[in-house]
This record gives sequence, C-alpha cells and structure tokens, in this order.
Amino acid sequence: MELEQTLCEADRKTLLDLARHTIQQTAAGQRLPRLNPADYSEDLQRDGASFVTLTIDEQLRGCIGALEAYQPLVLDVQEHAAAAASEDYRFRPVRPEEVPLLQIEISRLTPTQPLLYEDWQDLIDQLRPGLDGVLIRDGVRRATFLPQVWEKLPDPRNFLDHLCVKMGAPSDYWRIHKLDVSIYQVEEFKEE
Repeated sequence: MELEQTLCEADRKTLLDLARHTIQQTAAGQRLPRLNPADYSEDLQRDGASFVTLTIDEQLRGCIGALEAYQPLVLDVQEHAAAAASEDYRFRPVRPEEVPLLQIEISRLTPTQPLLYEDWQDLIDQLRPGLDGVLIRDGVRRATFLPQVWEKLPDPRNFLDHLCVKMGAPSDYWRIHKLDVSIYQVEEFKEE
C-alpha cells in the first residue's frame, strides 16, 4: 500500500524543524511544549506513524518510531524525536554538544500489510529490496527494519538474518520457523 500523497516541502520542513528543536530540548533536559495539532496543516493533523532516525557521520545514533498511526503526525514526530534522542536502548542519551552534529531523518509509514509466503525461498522472492520495510513477529518478540536499511544490507538473506538477531533470535531463525511477516513503505526526508 503506497502513501496516498507525499507531504509538501513546507510540511517536511516543519517536521524536521520540530524534530531538531525537540531533540535540543530533550538533550538539555527541558520540558517539551504541548503542541496543538490545530496550529498545523491538515496533513500534519492527520493520524500518522513515523520513525525518527538520528545519525552522526552516517553512523546510527538513535532510531525510534511507531508502526501504527495512533495520533496526529505532528505529535508522533515530536514524541519519537524525543525518544530517539533519549530512549533508544542501544545508545546513551544524546548530549547537548552532540545536537549540532546530528543529521535527522523522518520516515512516514504506510499501514503494514501481511506478507503471506510458503517457505523461506518464497519469502525472499516476495521482498522488494529498497522499497519494503519489514516487520517480523514470533509470539511477543518483534523487530523491524525501515526500507533504508536495504542500503547497508542489500542481500535479502543477510537482511533477514540481521532482523532476526535484532528480534533476539538466532540469525537463521527465519529459515527454520515460519514467522509473521508484514511489509510497509515509507516517505523519507532529511535535513539538507
């Protein structure tokens, strides 16, 4: 399922500016302002799911988001910008002196769609590297990679191996066990 429409440049800039300001405040230990969605464009008022990804010199520094839309997109971006800077368990919280070094990328997600497959080869055949974000589930465990991860892991086998490890399973788990797999696409944009 593709996004119905992409955001205009002004809305993209609004979200990137909001994310940067939120990260600055979070790193400084300041309380975030309560946003009123009515102060933003109609597109930013609509419920939306987003991920906010932080990098320094092209190295991941934080990434947190939601797979399902449950609040206005503008609030979703604010929440996940703060969380990417302070709650990603893989990293210590962003320090104020790091904020100017960060590059911020926002991914707006389509709803997830189940991917039905027969066996591991069929799963690989159906994945679209570079286009599909992939969510795997096994009981209560789950993990996802945004479509951008294909740039670093272009081979579907390697991609799924790493995704299983992220979920806390052995790398070959997807070959041995049938997992619940869903896909989604994103509209991604980042600071210039």
